[in-house]
Amino acid sequence: MNGASSPTPVRPAATAELINRLHRIEGQVHGITAMVENGEPCVDMLTQIAAARGALRGAALALLDEHLRRCLVDVAPATRAEAVDDASDAIARLLRS
Repeated sequence: MNGASSPTPVRPAATAELINRLHRIEGQVHGITAMVENGEPCVDMLTQIAAARGALRGAALALLDEHLRRCLVDVAPATRAEAVDDASDAIARLLRS
């Protein structure tokens, strides 16, 4: 059950929430770009970058939670081990970042 070959549909409510989160993050990144263009203090920019990273981490965790609920709860028992491997790989990717 490789994540690249078998995408898991996300519930519509979770999709809307994720899109809202990503739009806020996009706004944060545009704000950081404006700070660079305007010559704002480096410490202020680093603070905003840390906030954007935290927001991305939150979005990733929300998506991972959705994935775990969909893939591990709704999966047939015969493919559960493969689903757990897929989830474990996704968690490892998050931890490496």
